[in-house]
Amino acid sequence: MAEVNPTGLDAYKPTEIADLVEAAGVAKANLGFARMLTLATLAGAFIALGAAAYTMVMTGVDPGFGPARFLGGVVFSLGLILVIVGGAELFTGNALMVMATVDGKISASQLGRNWAIVYLGNFIGSIAIAAAMSMTGILDGAAGHTAAVIAEGKAHLSPLQAFVRGALCNTLVCLAVWLTIAARTVTGKILAIIWPIAGFVLLGFEHSVANMYLIPQGMLGGATVGFGGFIQNLVFVTLGNIVGGAGGVALAYRLAYGPRA
Repeated sequence: MAEVNPTGLDAYKPTEIADLVEAAGVAKANLGFARMLTLATLAGAFIALGAAAYTMVMTGVDPGFGPARFLGGVVFSLGLILVIVGGAELFTGNALMVMATVDGKISASQLGRNWAIVYLGNFIGSIAIAAAMSMTGILDGAAGHTAAVIAEGKAHLSPLQAFVRGALCNTLVCLAVWLTIAARTVTGKILAIIWPIAGFVLLGFEHSVANMYLIPQGMLGGATVGFGGFIQNLVFVTLGNIVGGAGGVALAYRLAYGPRA
């Protein structure tokens, strides 16, 4: 297991990060139902708040303008900062639990239980913030139009586009989580989050939990998106998120460092 550095300055080494990721996976798998669902609901709300802030940044600008998208990504990082520093359970980040599963430290049923409960909680938190935003009146103005444009763009993606964008997105999200585990300070964790998250937003990749908020927000803002389009996007983006996070990061590092002690 990783040793504590008394200086608190040096980052953990990659092999130490792998140990910490597995230990975190075991702890997550053993959470009780009520605590897991509560932490997952908080994570959904946190990501939704980041997505709401992103929507405001993109209001009044060309949605394809790179610098604006990058700024939006920096602001969207608020969500994962709240999840990591504040403490919450995020479905996309929990793809890293596959490392502990492969090494036999948690069972496949424990992994499935965590993913199912956390996904549900993330959805509840995201929808709750979308409903709250609709009550503020903010979506009645220009922000509502922006929200509608964002939602329609996501709903019009083909299944293949949604899947691949989801895979690439969660590769970056899980790398962000991986880097936060390397950091020993809150400042280090925040800096580790911002760049990968800003990068995936800039590139237009798809995050399932963010979409749990962004598409309903757009629907409430007047988007011509039906429930079927919302579910189709979530299904393919979620599958991509699993492949990108569990395969592209968790299993890749498991192969790189071998079975963890």
